[in-house]
Amino acid sequence: MSSGLLGCMTTPAQGSRIPEGALYACDNSKFGSDGKGRYWPGTPSWFAWLQRTVERYGPDRCLWALAPDCPFDAVATLAESLPLLARIRALGVPAAYAAQDGCDAPGLLPWNDFDVLFLAGSTDWKLGPVAERLAREAKSRGKGVHMGRVNSRTRLQIAEWFGCDSADGTYLTYGPDRNLPKLLSWLDELDAHPSLIAGARPSTSPGAPPAQVRRVLPRPEAAALPGNRPPAASSTPSTLPTTRGPRAPSR
Repeated sequence: MSSGLLGCMTTPAQGSRIPEGALYACDNSKFGSDGKGRYWPGTPSWFAWLQRTVERYGPDRCLWALAPDCPFDAVATLAESLPLLARIRALGVPAAYAAQDGCDAPGLLPWNDFDVLFLAGSTDWKLGPVAERLAREAKSRGKGVHMGRVNSRTRLQIAEWFGCDSADGTYLTYGPDRNLPKLLSWLDELDAHPSLIAGARPSTSPGAPPAQVRRVLPRPEAAALPGNRPPAASSTPSTLPTTRGPRAPSR
């Protein structure tokens, strides 16, 4: 974590303490470990939690905060997120927007109002050609890109190929002593073949010079995505356990 390779994802439901010096990102619990948003505290409580978290750990260590969304519903996500993106930016942290199935329809991605595109939605959509195209468009617009539920070497390769700056997953939650060496070995493989696609950490200030991207896989600990090249393995969805919810309707 001290090197910036590993970071933490935190949510209103977790109450996790961020280790000293670690990078972190803020999810919103709208999907949650049950896949039904059971732990969503409501907008006022969520924003109060986010404000406390940023004040406690600092905006400079925060990769982004995800605006409240409506999983698998692109139209409802726009209505839910749009009023809150500016409030996130006002805290001095990048605002992330959850891309859902169908969000490529005209008018459903408020590009000017967010800093990071969070690839959410169903597994098939998130790993498919539309998500890839949107990820590349986001990069061309100077946005960051994040992929949720990355719990395998193949998923990590796909996220890297899409150009993602960060990804999250619960892989280290299940047997961290055994799985941490595996995760680090995957990162070594990606580091050995960089794609030379560089990015910049999204800025919340218009006209501000970009800072170097700090790329992590935060849930709850994670790793950098060093480049962007085609996955060497099949894109079959992972069957590893995850607290992100049921296998099919995963973010």
